[in-house]
Amino acid sequence: MKKFLMLNYGYVEPTPEIMAAWMAWFAKVGDRIVDSGNPLGNCLEVSKTGTRQLSPEQGAATGYSILSAENMEDAERLLEGCPIIESVRLYEAMPM
Repeated sequence: MKKFLMLNYGYVEPTPEIMAAWMAWFAKVGDRIVDSGNPLGNCLEVSKTGTRQLSPEQGAATGYSILSAENMEDAERLLEGCPIIESVRLYEAMPM
């Protein structure tokens, strides 16, 4: 199995319904969740030309999870039923 980093984008104030949807999705995915992750707070982008604060409106990720899947297609299937706010980006963690 490979690991996939799931970055969440978009934010709305969590409601009991949203939290229940996340808990239901985590339960459905089960042991394929390596790390259920956390919401992400302040973002500082550091580049060769300097640093800047990023907000979710400027493209900052708002949360992450790490999934275990056979391949990208398998990881994408795990997202069925995920309470995506705006979008999710999947990255395959490459072996070293």
